[in-house]
Amino acid sequence: MDTSVPLVDLAPTLRLLLLAAVVALLPLSWIWLHRRGADTRSRLAALTALTLFLTFDLIVFGSFTRLSDSGLGCPDWPGCYGEVSPFGARSDIAAAEAGMPGGPVTWSKAWIEMIHRYLAMTVGALILVMAVTAWVERRSLPFSPWWPTFTLVWVIVQGLFGKYTVTLKLYPAIVTLHLLGGLTLLALLAVQHSRFVQQGSGRIGPLLNLPRGLRRLAVVALAVLMLQIATGGWVSTNYAVLACQGFPQCNGQWWPAMDFQEGYTLLRHLGRTPDGGLLSFEALVAIQMGHRLCALLATLVLGWLAWRLWRGGEGRYYGAGLAALLLLQLVSGLSNVVLGWPLVAALGHSAGAAALVLLLTLVLARSAAVQGARAPASHRKDHEAAPA
Repeated sequence: MDTSVPLVDLAPTLRLLLLAAVVALLPLSWIWLHRRGADTRSRLAALTALTLFLTFDLIVFGSFTRLSDSGLGCPDWPGCYGEVSPFGARSDIAAAEAGMPGGPVTWSKAWIEMIHRYLAMTVGALILVMAVTAWVERRSLPFSPWWPTFTLVWVIVQGLFGKYTVTLKLYPAIVTLHLLGGLTLLALLAVQHSRFVQQGSGRIGPLLNLPRGLRRLAVVALAVLMLQIATGGWVSTNYAVLACQGFPQCNGQWWPAMDFQEGYTLLRHLGRTPDGGLLSFEALVAIQMGHRLCALLATLVLGWLAWRLWRGGEGRYYGAGLAALLLLQLVSGLSNVVLGWPLVAALGHSAGAAALVLLLTLVLARSAAVQGARAPASHRKDHEAAPA
C-alpha cells in the first residue's frame, strides 16, 4: 500500500458532493413528477419512504463492504487516492495490489468501498432536502421540523464515523459505532415516515393501541436488541466469528477458556491489545461467547414480546413479523457458525437485525401516537416539538 497517500484528501470533496447531488436528483425528480399535483406534504412522505428504503440498503451494503474486507479498498477519504472514482486511481490501485497481492486494496474492493460512499452521500443529500423543505413547509407538517434537522445532524455524524473507520484503519470501536449509528438513522427515518402515515390526508391513520406494560416491554426489547447488535458488530469487526467451532458448545466445551477483559477492551486497534500486543485466541473466544449469551437473552425477550403482541389481537401482525424475523436471525446466525461464515448467511443476519430494529421502531412509534391522538391539541403540539 502506498503510505504516501494522505489519509484525508479534501481535493475531490466538491466533486463528490456534486456527484451526490446529481445522483440524488434522480429520485427527487421521479417523486416530484410522479406526484404532480400533490401537495408538498405528500411528496415529503414519499421522499421519506424512499430515503428509509435506501438507508436500509446502505446498512446492508455496509455489511457487505465489511464482510468482503473492502473497508480499506480506498485507503484515504473521502475520495479514492484523491480521485472521485477508482477509474482515476487505477495506477495507484494497481501499484498497491502489486505490492501486497490479496491485501486490502484491489480493483473490486475499491469499487465496493466507493459505491458504499456514493450511496451514503446520496442518502445524506436526500435528508438535506427533507430538512430544508421541512422548515419551509413547517406549518403543514405533522411533526416539528427539528426532527428532520436532527436526522440531518445524525447523518453528518455518521459521515464522520465513516471517515474515521478509514483513517483509523478499521478501529473496532469506531466500526461498531458506525453500525449502531446507521441503525439509529434508520429508526429516526422510520418514526418520521410513521408520522406521515398516521396523519396523512388530515386524519389519524393506522395506530397500535398497546397497554402501557406491553409498550414498556417493547422498549426493553429494542434496548436488548441494540445491545445484541453491538456485540454482533464487535464479533464481526474483530473477526471472531469462527473463534468458536460448533454449536451449542464452543470448540467442544460448554465454557471454554476465555479472556473477557481483553476481548471487550474497547480502546484498542484491530487485532491488538492496548499495549500493542497481539489479541489472544481466548479473547476472540470471549467475544464470540459474549455474543451467544446476549443472543440467548435477546431471543427470550423478543420471543416473549412476539407472543404478547400475537395474543393482543391488534398487534397480531407485528407479533407474527417479529417471530418470523427472530427465526431468520437464529437460522442465519447458526449458519455462520456451522457453515463457516458464508457471505449470504452473514448478509442475511445483518439485514435481519436492521429489519428487527425497523419493526420495533414502528411498533413503538405507532403505539406512542395513540397517546398523542388522545392528548389535548396544545399538549400534543408541545410534545411533538422535540425530536426525541
